[in-house]
Amino acid sequence: MAMTLRLPDDLDAKLTERARREGRSKQELAIEAIRDAQERAELKVEDVLAELMDSDAEILDYLK
Repeated sequence: MAMTLRLPDDLDAKLTERARREGRSKQELAIEAIRDAQERAELKVEDVLAELMDSDAEILDYLK
C-alpha cells in the first residue's frame, strides 16, 4: 500500500545521509524503523503480561 510521509527537513537530511552511507533507500530505512518500533512495542506488552503472571500467580491460581 502506498503512503506519503512528510518529514521535517532536519530528519529528512539525516535519513538521506544515512541512506547514502549505507547504500540503501530511504524507504528501506523507514520500513526497518517502523518494524523495529513495532517489535519493541510487542515485547513491552509481552514483558508486562509475563510480569503480571508472575506477580499475580497466587491470585490466578485461586481464581482457577
